[in-house]
Amino acid sequence: MVWVQFIAASAVLVFTAMQLARFGDVIAIRTRLGGMFIGTLLLAGATSLPELLTTINSLGQGVPNLAAGNMFGSNMFNMFMLAVLDLTNQNKRILRQVAMKHALTAGLAILLIAMAVFSMQIHQDWRIGWVGLDSLLIMGVYLGGIRLLQGNAPPPPPVTESELDTKLMPLWKALLGFGAATLVLVLAAPWLVSSSAQIAEITGLGTGFVGILLVGMVTSLPEMVTTIAAARLGAYDLAVGNLFGSNVFNMFALGLTDVFLTSGRFLGVIDPAFAVAGMLGLILTALALLGNLARLERRLLFIELDALFLILVYLGGLWVLYTLGVGG
Repeated sequence: MVWVQFIAASAVLVFTAMQLARFGDVIAIRTRLGGMFIGTLLLAGATSLPELLTTINSLGQGVPNLAAGNMFGSNMFNMFMLAVLDLTNQNKRILRQVAMKHALTAGLAILLIAMAVFSMQIHQDWRIGWVGLDSLLIMGVYLGGIRLLQGNAPPPPPVTESELDTKLMPLWKALLGFGAATLVLVLAAPWLVSSSAQIAEITGLGTGFVGILLVGMVTSLPEMVTTIAAARLGAYDLAVGNLFGSNVFNMFALGLTDVFLTSGRFLGVIDPAFAVAGMLGLILTALALLGNLARLERRLLFIELDALFLILVYLGGLWVLYTLGVGG
């Protein structure tokens, strides 16, 4: 029964998040935001909302390790998805096609992940009010980084009002749909969390590893669907920006989670072994960044070396986390 609940909650969450991304895309175009900025901020934020809501619900149900596993596991899976996407598009190497400006987004993701890992290791209970100073710094760097990304984003293509009226739904309808989809996610997230915690207990894997493997993967499925759809349309910048941007937003959500935890500093109460999961996400993001910058054509049989490294590090990292019993 618990698996049925997990699958049903996952299906609702993924479908709703896809609709959320669709409405978010309309809002971005209606409000004249640039294409790269849409993928990096709005689309990534919309598809990452399940991670945030699931994490907040994990705190309410007393499983903070599930919350941390969800965020760090999502970072890892996003980069694994980037490798798979690059592998399945044999004629168009994704990391060779996208704008160099995505290096800025990837660099911001690396900085935020490094800040989170560093904060987990210093063991200092510095707070402002009930919120950890480290979480406030992470959120501050995120907001500053987004302003930097917005300032460096190319201007949106000119679109006339007549084109908007014939091709897109009205802004008010998109805003209403975005709000309704968010409400559904709020209602579905507790079911996903409770079933995940029960699965962790039944299997003996621990809430942390279940969060990294199952919950992190499920909450990243909206990113996967929207990324695949963007790639099929040839919108490679949107696809890659969504994945890098999702890692950026995940770390902002990690800091924001501290606001909802009144019993202690969030990065101080979770298992310190999650620093390994954080480092794996950092390494995977750095490898993807190198693949974007180097633009080398090195292939082993049918697979590019950068995509191969991403896949091997992801799978090897899961094995390391399992053997360590992270968050058990």
